[in-house]
Amino acid sequence: MTSSSLALQIAIFEALRTDAGVLASLGGPRVYDHVPRKTDYPYLTFAQTTVQDWSTGADEGDEHIITLHVWSRVESRTQLQEIIAAVRAALHDRDLPLIGHRLINLRYQSAETRREPDGERFRGIIRLRAVTEPLA
Repeated sequence: MTSSSLALQIAIFEALRTDAGVLASLGGPRVYDHVPRKTDYPYLTFAQTTVQDWSTGADEGDEHIITLHVWSRVESRTQLQEIIAAVRAALHDRDLPLIGHRLINLRYQSAETRREPDGERFRGIIRLRAVTEPLA
């Protein structure tokens, strides 16, 4: 059986790579788990994922905190803010199909933007929270 974490990542990956708003803001399907060399900016990557047991006495479940990073090389945070808004619109409260699991909820939790120490790039950090349960 596919783990709930992997099933959720696959579903989020597909949702982001097929959403018109995300594609427009990134300039194409630039969503990666592993970033290819010489990738054009901007792009989005999967970063940290934390999974905790969310089971009750009668039901199994997992709580997920998913962190996504958005990378940009423009001279302001405007592009990051547009991409973050597109990601939120694509994922917040969406019912995504999961392999072997059911998505109880998927919520946008927070976002931040920062200039990287190299002074040439900006990074946006998006946090999502999801709860899943295995299919019977």
